[in-house]
Amino acid sequence: MMMAATTVAPSSSSSFFPCSRVLCPPRRSSSRSGGIRPPSVRYGSSPSCMRRRASVRAMVSEPKTGKQQLEVVYNPDERINQLADEVDREAPLSRLTLFSPCKVNVFLRITKKREDGYHDLASLFHVISLGDIIKFSLSPSQTKDRLSTNVSGVPLDDRNLIIKALNLYRKKTGSNKFFWVHLDKKVPTGAGLGGGSSNAATALWAANQFNNCIATEKELQEWSGEIGSDIPFFFSHGAAYCTGRGEVVQDIPPPISLEIPMVLVKPPQACSTAEVYKRLQLNKTSNADPLALLEKLSKDGISQDVCINDLEAPAFEVLPSLKRLKQRIMAAGRGQYDAVFMSGSGSTIVGVGSPDPPLFVYNEEEYKDVFLSEANFITRESNQWYREPASSTATSACGAGSDFSSPP
Repeated sequence: MMMAATTVAPSSSSSFFPCSRVLCPPRRSSSRSGGIRPPSVRYGSSPSCMRRRASVRAMVSEPKTGKQQLEVVYNPDERINQLADEVDREAPLSRLTLFSPCKVNVFLRITKKREDGYHDLASLFHVISLGDIIKFSLSPSQTKDRLSTNVSGVPLDDRNLIIKALNLYRKKTGSNKFFWVHLDKKVPTGAGLGGGSSNAATALWAANQFNNCIATEKELQEWSGEIGSDIPFFFSHGAAYCTGRGEVVQDIPPPISLEIPMVLVKPPQACSTAEVYKRLQLNKTSNADPLALLEKLSKDGISQDVCINDLEAPAFEVLPSLKRLKQRIMAAGRGQYDAVFMSGSGSTIVGVGSPDPPLFVYNEEEYKDVFLSEANFITRESNQWYREPASSTATSACGAGSDFSSPP
């Protein structure tokens, strides 16, 4: 906040001060996320500078001189933000860049097989700081979306969950907007991290922003279950106890400290979710009560005994080297990790408690092509999308919460 003071002599007229005596701040860009600049406003020694909202803080008389001291106070940030808000309301949104984070399953119990062929589960899902970046721009086309990406092997047609999500949004709302979308992929596929599901949730959120938020978050969450079981979770605030096929989402306060680091280790081989479930034997799964696991975790923190994943055994049958990788990380990281577990249906192994991978993944030829990333648990605020943490790294061996960028 800037303050300027000017001295005026007593007068019978109302207090008047010439604009040339008032110190007006230099032009500055808005501090709001997105870098929107307000309309041009002139500052300086002309009456136009009094368009700024000045307020008289106090007027006092000096005992010796009889002069009055007038203090004029400006809040430039507040006024500039007001102008930027007016721009937001009046100018249509044309570009949007969003972070699309993935998740881990801290525990995953499979409770029964349903008549429709799916399985009921009970799991603690938590968003983490590893994620993709997705850029959306309005397309002049009135018939189709266009998707591009930085990696090979990702479908770019309506097999992709991003396109499915945009089609679903138009179906539910009657919107006629189509998009150019660029996916900067950082989350590996076939990893059990829900990267595709997160992309779909992010696309639904983005489409709603371009349409003035005509749907509620609850509606977006409910609709998303039609195209994927894990997608509704991402409309939680980052931590949720999920049941049913995964689409029944109970938002909960984060039961684990957001300061605890983790490392993700994924071999080049992926696990087919269908093949993993095909090999699942319910009579060989854990009998631990998932609600008891959640209570223990919330009370005592994360530990190896609560990080149960009923899909580990069948995944290790599909990919025997994955079992060996987990065992080696546990042995090498004794005292380093609070827990080591597989996320989802694999093939990512998560070590919670340290951001550093065990040394053998650097030293041995067998692991030269593994994907490595450090991460943390993250959450989001109501009516905001997830934000990319500044320190997130990965290597091989309504409108709020978004920012604007150049077109893809």
